[in-house]
Amino acid sequence: MRRPSLRTLPLALVLAAPLAAGAQDAFPQLQTTLPGPAAQPQQQGPAQQQGWGQQPGTGQQQGFGQQQGFGQQQGAGQQQGFGQQQAAIDPERRDFGVPPTSQLHQGAMHGPTPASIPGGQVITTAGLVELLRRQDMPTLVFDILGGPQSLPGAIPAVPAHQPGSFDDQVQRDFGDYLRQVTQGNLEAPLVFYCLNPECWMSYNAALRAINLGYRNVLWYRGGIEAWQQAGQPTAQAGMAQR
Repeated sequence: MRRPSLRTLPLALVLAAPLAAGAQDAFPQLQTTLPGPAAQPQQQGPAQQQGWGQQPGTGQQQGFGQQQGFGQQQGAGQQQGFGQQQAAIDPERRDFGVPPTSQLHQGAMHGPTPASIPGGQVITTAGLVELLRRQDMPTLVFDILGGPQSLPGAIPAVPAHQPGSFDDQVQRDFGDYLRQVTQGNLEAPLVFYCLNPECWMSYNAALRAINLGYRNVLWYRGGIEAWQQAGQPTAQAGMAQR
């Protein structure tokens, strides 16, 4: 599998590249006891190097649908009251003209991505911030990129980015992992992110979750770059949230 060109990545994420590469094939044993929804966001530490890592808990979720307005509905073309002119200048929602696909991306993981995802929703930074503020809707955020920085409370799940098929070993292991993290709740909101709109890693992970039957899969297409550009806090291994 080709790795993203280092010329296109910020320095902090270039430094993280060996970590992500080392994590992509590992599936360690999960914890059997999950903390409650009110648990503080976890820092990413050495567990990330093992792939799946540790995860915050989640409660049972009562139906998160497209009507909540946090994600971009498939084919809707507009998001949160913004018109097509806003979409044209918003890097998170830039349309590269790449058609959406329901199949795992088999090529290079760095490159233009579709503007939508079959069976899921695209969520922007503004929508994700609002969603994470809601105490009545525990949301699981998965870091598919790896690296020294992440969204607060993000769960390392780098192996889920891999190409292949929906009946391979990665899919089976990921299915077992998600069942434990969600406590079997197929309605739980699951957010997947990687670097930016030119990163396929989180697209593949989101497709794997959709194929496993999860009904509220949100693809954070802007990734950690959009999160940082919006001035949102990050978590860093061995350091407090900043």
